[in-house]
Amino acid sequence: QPGRPAAERDQRMKTRRFAEKTITRQCQQHKPAHKEQQQQRGKMANAGGKKSTEQGNHVIQWPVNFRRQVYQMSDFSAVMSTLPPRQTLMVQGTTSDAGKSTLVCALGRILADAGIHTAPFKPQNMALNSAVTADGGEIGRAQALQAQACRLAPTTDMNPVLLKPNSDTGAQVIIQGKAVGNLPAQDYHAYKKTAMNAVLDSYQRLQQHYSWVLVEGAGSPAEINLRANDIANMGFAEAVDCPVILIADIDRGGVFAHLLGTLACLSDSERARVVGFVINRFRGDIALLQDGLDWLEEKTGKPVLGVLPYLHGLYLDAEDAVSQQQVEQDKNKVINVVVPVYPRTSNHTDFDALRVHPQVNLILVGPEQTPPPADFVILPGSKNTRADLNWLQTQPGNWPQYLQRHLRYGGKLLGICGGLQMLGESISDPHGIEGTAGISAGLGYLPLISELKADKTLRLVSGELRLPDQPVVAAQGYEIHAGISLSNDDIQDIGCGWLSDDNQIMATYWHGIFDTPEALQQILHWAGLSDGQTIDFNAIREQQIDRLALSVKQNIDWQKFNAALQAFNPSVA
Repeated sequence: QPGRPAAERDQRMKTRRFAEKTITRQCQQHKPAHKEQQQQRGKMANAGGKKSTEQGNHVIQWPVNFRRQVYQMSDFSAVMSTLPPRQTLMVQGTTSDAGKSTLVCALGRILADAGIHTAPFKPQNMALNSAVTADGGEIGRAQALQAQACRLAPTTDMNPVLLKPNSDTGAQVIIQGKAVGNLPAQDYHAYKKTAMNAVLDSYQRLQQHYSWVLVEGAGSPAEINLRANDIANMGFAEAVDCPVILIADIDRGGVFAHLLGTLACLSDSERARVVGFVINRFRGDIALLQDGLDWLEEKTGKPVLGVLPYLHGLYLDAEDAVSQQQVEQDKNKVINVVVPVYPRTSNHTDFDALRVHPQVNLILVGPEQTPPPADFVILPGSKNTRADLNWLQTQPGNWPQYLQRHLRYGGKLLGICGGLQMLGESISDPHGIEGTAGISAGLGYLPLISELKADKTLRLVSGELRLPDQPVVAAQGYEIHAGISLSNDDIQDIGCGWLSDDNQIMATYWHGIFDTPEALQQILHWAGLSDGQTIDFNAIREQQIDRLALSVKQNIDWQKFNAALQAFNPSVA
């Protein structure tokens, strides 16, 4: 095209020649179509559903977007060498669960595999799913996953502010991996100026050690009521002067209104930071969306950097909310595992390995639901153990009676962390660590007395699992708890926890124990799965990260991506 720089025209010609060769090679691999298939495909081509070309007597077909994908994959290799050598890039969303975490995860794996030293960063996270770092700190589970995508060990600098709600109006505040106390929501807003110092301190360390820093926002920058002293979205972007990609979930509906509405809620300088859009979870024919994409670019003057497809069956650690994929029931599976979902359930990612196990039917039971018959019941962790125990005891499903009946008929019961404390005789919170100070009677299934303390236990753990009549196996996990539990009677020590004398009830403080394949197999065998398959969830997690990264790699316009970063002018923003 006239006016384009010669170097750009040359690059585009090289890309076009590469794509044409690739398409020809793909065409040669197609088998001849029968006459009826040729006629049908010809109709589809004339209707615009497919593009076709003739090769000898055969009609060769490929999807409309095939050329686009080939161009983009060839663009990727060319673009990687021209990206800014050092870059901070922030991903913000029009809503919660728009795809911020997964896009940062995918970009981290893509850049890391391209040889770019990249770190994830989330200034502030509010979540009950957390992970322990090697130095004994606590961060959001999503940032640990993103670190894995970047092929790094997680550090507390990757999530300097973590908020763990323990009521509807308050949360435990964790700064650079350590709990500093509980604050009501109103008091935390005043505290954000102090929290921002920790955010910038951690960010500067990452920036010094890594070429790229991929930043994930929280919620949406359009939440007007949270804009004062903001440290999670545009407040951070303005402080460090970085560009922003805005992602929206088309599967929710109203994607163009989400994007335009979000821009309308921003200040002029904040709008200038948005260098492009990504549309997430698209299903169907991309050609039907093109008019809308063109309209959006014309209306906003900002490019659509990519449209990401809906990936069915993508299993990655959830940031906070319980994935609905976990509650689907399959009566054809061998063992039924029931888990109550209390209001303050923490680290429900413990059950991801069960969710993908081909022989396990995982059933999550929420409020007002009646628990079904099960082979194995697991009481998960909790951020407010006494309150969640009270919730469990007052549900219409009558959980205490259900558990008694379950054990009477030979079922197995496991408590993890807060669930362990519930299984004991009492839980005391003399200092009000998790809520109102006081003491609560436990379910009384194990001779354990638990007391919550101000000092939190945070550590990675490894050891053994020793179950009766089974080989001893290695086990790994992590501990996150504010209490200590002591036995006032004899109880079986199984290495990573305790077991009742009748061999029906197990308790452990170890989160993530199901991620160890041998430990998972042994526990399921104990619970009644006699011929269990070995499932390595860590390997599955790696496969899912690669699958996500490949999808993003194929559906981002890397020429536009690079151009948007190169054109970002901090002085204008």
